[in-house]
Amino acid sequence: MASVAQQDVNPSMSSVTRLSLPVEGMTCASCVGRVERALKEVTGVQMASVNLATERADITFTGLADPQAAVRAIESAGYTVREETTELAIEDMTCASCVGRVEKALAKVPGVLEATVNLATERARVRHLAGGLSTADLEAAVEQAGYKSRRLSAETPTAGDQDAERRESEARALRRDLLVASILTLPVFILEMGSHLIPAMHHWVMGFLGQQSSWYIQFALATLVLIGPGLRFFQKGVPALLRGAPDMNSLVSLGTVAAYGYSVVATFTPKVLPQGTANVYFEAAVVIVTLILLGRMLEARAKGRTSQAIKRLVGLQARTARVERNGEAIEIALDQVATGDVVLVRPGEKIPVDGEVVEGTSYVDESMITGEPVPVSKGAGAEVVGGTINKTGAFSFRVTKVGA
Repeated sequence: MASVAQQDVNPSMSSVTRLSLPVEGMTCASCVGRVERALKEVTGVQMASVNLATERADITFTGLADPQAAVRAIESAGYTVREETTELAIEDMTCASCVGRVEKALAKVPGVLEATVNLATERARVRHLAGGLSTADLEAAVEQAGYKSRRLSAETPTAGDQDAERRESEARALRRDLLVASILTLPVFILEMGSHLIPAMHHWVMGFLGQQSSWYIQFALATLVLIGPGLRFFQKGVPALLRGAPDMNSLVSLGTVAAYGYSVVATFTPKVLPQGTANVYFEAAVVIVTLILLGRMLEARAKGRTSQAIKRLVGLQARTARVERNGEAIEIALDQVATGDVVLVRPGEKIPVDGEVVEGTSYVDESMITGEPVPVSKGAGAEVVGGTINKTGAFSFRVTKVGA
């Protein structure tokens, strides 16, 4: 991929950025000339040099590099630039604004062509140029945006288990914090709001505890909520606020601190406030924390169910396929199946990949896609979908789409 762009600053000239791209399809000096001319026409390109032996194009931009424009120019000249896709697991995202920040941070990495982030699965899919870009560059960009990340690899079979363990650990922590926050919030809510709802309770609180004692109790309980279950919001929200990129945690932090801080002043130094305004709002601070924790717990549960559903869906896929090669039917691993291969399917087998029937007839159970329990008749020219089940006859089909 593009090697990480380097920026040089000279007092006498504007900053420049250098980008190196791997180019495929060049065969002679005229190819080199075409690519160089195409690159020099790109806006912002100061210089372009192409090496036929190394099959690389070294480009100097005036200002920030624009790899997408460079790739389009090379492709318009009739050549290709190798691309790769990297998947990252992203942690600590809580809302759509988090998704937007991560996508923008990844898109700014030199050589990245496209970055898409899914909040439900906590995954980032990055399409970038093949070569010098390392996973560390992408992870550093995510970390700079205020989130944690790690690369996902198909060669790491325990990655799914690690994700499941992390999700379960997070869910347990949220349940624990929600329980503690609820226990501490309930007395605060009853002491303050109960007096407004039930006049008799107001008289009891004033007569038995006294207003100042009631405020001291609320202060103690609210403090425990904020430095205990509510601490997670400040740990993530305050740094995000200082970076100038506030998120949901920042909003919770600001709301609770405003209510709690004003109440502390009203409790201990009421004389600094205008007359008649010394009121406490401890219940607002603790209720905010408790309700947001409840929402986070429900969200974690929903994410866990989504993850399990995706896992079960992937589990429906066949592991091998019977393919015609050199006039013989051989069984190969699914990742070795290529578009255009002819796959043979016997009764009762799962259809390994998508394709078009070329010979034979059968009925296929497509309930995993359509929800309809009645098998669908398949003959020559009909489309079949990977993961569905062949019921009766045998047939062969030509592969049109593979898992990748």
